[in-house]
Amino acid sequence: MPVLEAYNLVKVYNGVRALDGLTFEVREGEVFGFLGPNGAGKSTAIRILTTLTRPTAGTARVAGWDILRRPRQVRQSIGYVPQEVSLDHYSTGRENLVLFGRLYRLSGREARRRAAELLALMELEEAADRLVVTYSGGMKKRLDIATGLVHRPRLLFLDEPTTGLDPYSRVRVWDYIRRLNREEGITIFLTTHYLEEADRLAHRVAILDRGRIVAEGAPDALKDAVGGDVVQMEIDAEPAAAAGLEAALAALRGVRRVHVGERHVRVVTVRGPEAVPALFRRAEGAGFTVRAVTVARPSLDDVFFYHTGRTMAEAQR
Repeated sequence: MPVLEAYNLVKVYNGVRALDGLTFEVREGEVFGFLGPNGAGKSTAIRILTTLTRPTAGTARVAGWDILRRPRQVRQSIGYVPQEVSLDHYSTGRENLVLFGRLYRLSGREARRRAAELLALMELEEAADRLVVTYSGGMKKRLDIATGLVHRPRLLFLDEPTTGLDPYSRVRVWDYIRRLNREEGITIFLTTHYLEEADRLAHRVAILDRGRIVAEGAPDALKDAVGGDVVQMEIDAEPAAAAGLEAALAALRGVRRVHVGERHVRVVTVRGPEAVPALFRRAEGAGFTVRAVTVARPSLDDVFFYHTGRTMAEAQR
């Protein structure tokens, strides 16, 4: 059963459509990834779904409640961890959790008991009575996630949970997200612009670009749907000079999409290893020097590229 259903969500800011008709659902018990570059509309969507702002058009049901008619019930059913850490740095980890418990109207005893459970779950027991200002970035994020779990929500919203973390801390946070989903049975709505993060954690993803969902499904299924391999050639030419190469390569049999970037050409084609000689000859015949060629199975970046004609890195600019 879906725990979240969104219907044609639209949000307009000063004439700009930040969201342009989002319709999707999140199933009970899954990790759902909302993937897209900065500015794609991820944070706008999450603010609407958590009742922090109203849509210009459309609506959604979260945990069975209409976000416009029953916002209070929605808030009681969800946990929300924003991108920026929302902790009192000059209180201890335990004090932060007890405070959140009291804000959720737990009794003092219940709040302290729940704080102890969450400190154990997040492996923060040894640091429980230290001031948060002394915590590492990864520890702060784990405690921040714990604050969203105090009232045992059905659905936990995590907005860019690993932004700014070092690689080691990022991987540890991934481990805790998996544990929350597998061991605690919590449905997780995860926004991210990290492709590897979505690929590693999400059962299904919706890929956003410019306020629209351009692809939705299980990561492996989306990669398979690209319908080929990705051949990348490093070329000895500026992108502007290599633009004419795009049409020449696109005309080859089996080529699905061609993109000319900064000193490289990216080609989605069927049977990539077999296509390499023809691609190489066509590039050399057009007067370009090919410095290196790689062939790989599609990634989520290739899925984004396939549907938008841009890589995620280019979309971030």
